[in-house]
Amino acid sequence: MKGTPERQAAVYHTFNVEDLIEPGHPLRPIKRMVDRALADMSRTFKAAYSDRGRPSIPPETLLKALLLQCLYTIRSERELCRRLKTDLLFRWFLDLQPSDDVFDHSVFTHNRERLSAHGITQKFFDQVVKQAIEAGLTSDEHFTVDGSLIQSHASLKSLKKIEREASKDDRDDRGGGSPSSPASSSEARTGRNPSVDFKGERRTNATHRSTTDPEAKLYRKGDGVGAFLCHSARLTENRHGLVMSVRIDEASGTAERANTLKMLDHLERRHGVRPSTLGADKGYDAGAFLVELEKRWIEPHVAIKSGKIDPLRDGADDGTWARWLVRSEQRRAAFKKSQRRRKLVEEFFGWVKTVAGMRRARHVGREKIRQCFELAAAAYNLVRMKNLLAA
Repeated sequence: MKGTPERQAAVYHTFNVEDLIEPGHPLRPIKRMVDRALADMSRTFKAAYSDRGRPSIPPETLLKALLLQCLYTIRSERELCRRLKTDLLFRWFLDLQPSDDVFDHSVFTHNRERLSAHGITQKFFDQVVKQAIEAGLTSDEHFTVDGSLIQSHASLKSLKKIEREASKDDRDDRGGGSPSSPASSSEARTGRNPSVDFKGERRTNATHRSTTDPEAKLYRKGDGVGAFLCHSARLTENRHGLVMSVRIDEASGTAERANTLKMLDHLERRHGVRPSTLGADKGYDAGAFLVELEKRWIEPHVAIKSGKIDPLRDGADDGTWARWLVRSEQRRAAFKKSQRRRKLVEEFFGWVKTVAGMRRARHVGREKIRQCFELAAAAYNLVRMKNLLAA
């Protein structure tokens, strides 16, 4: 007998959302780890909010929602709130009942400054790393450091000469200013982004600055690759593929080594972890950096650029000796293994740029990008920890 669809909608539904989630769903172990990390941050949350006023959206709910954005490749916070209205899995992860109203997407904007002032995203990431250490998933024998570029949420058209900016401000103060071209005026009337002719013009970080994202720097990875407005992300990673520390800074050739030392010091201060060896590519073969590693009793497994190194020449310093010693160790089996394992760090960069959507920053400003990157690194660790614990 053929059944007929019910056209009459039921007024009341009685069910438990917990029963709708599969027992083996991958979000279940992730939710347990997230809830444990957030429970350990109760003092931080209490210090971030006043004892008076109306109750706010719980910070635990906001952090969980941002984790879902990383895990499910949701392009914007507005789209995330739309998904929360219709997806029971998302509601279950955020401990929201089907009848609960979903907060507006502007809540993330209003609370972003609070998250920054109290370092909430960094503390959450550290709590996830702490769980990995307590579960025995980390190792202090070998770490890897590498960096990648995050394209700024600004166009190359936003680059303006620094001198011209100053002169334009002076003209505006005097009430003057050159009239805009007819093409620019027509594009402004139609709402289009005005075209900029910069052919043949040399643009550097010393002469130009983005008006949209002043903290972004022009940088390129190598010869034959175009320059983009970028922020630089760096991390240290152990042999199990877990991210141990992250840092967002300006894109430059020297900041990566200075930030590596800061991350190593943070790991030792926060978690009591000091690696025995540190693997890195040729961008880290500066003599001063190698000397600093040796002062911390860390053996550098760093690829050294080709070329003659003569530690006996006049004027040779400790850095020259350090580079010569590291090159002499390159034939050892442990050094070769470190260089092979160094490529494991690229898995995180691939994940965070595709799944977490961090190939191009969603926000303007280094502090906002840092928050997103720390949450993306925490999400990556949670996925890796789930797989390692299940193995």
